[in-house]
Amino acid sequence: MEMTKKETETKIKELIDKMRPFLMSDGGDIEFVEYSDNIVYIRLIGACENCSMIDITLKEGIEEMLVTEIPEIKGVVNLP
Repeated sequence: MEMTKKETETKIKELIDKMRPFLMSDGGDIEFVEYSDNIVYIRLIGACENCSMIDITLKEGIEEMLVTEIPEIKGVVNLP
């Protein structure tokens, strides 16, 4: 059974909260912006904004975890 948009957003926020300590340990943070058309929009802030590893963190860390936990998610986009 597919979750409602509100249930999906709640689950996304819970998963982001689990990732937050790892980002904060390097001086960064993450904020949830929106979930629309099966895409999660986030904003990586702090040290994450200018980190050379941002693409790896986004695709192999954040996106992989969210898609694994919530299969209807098609991708994650970092907004400036």
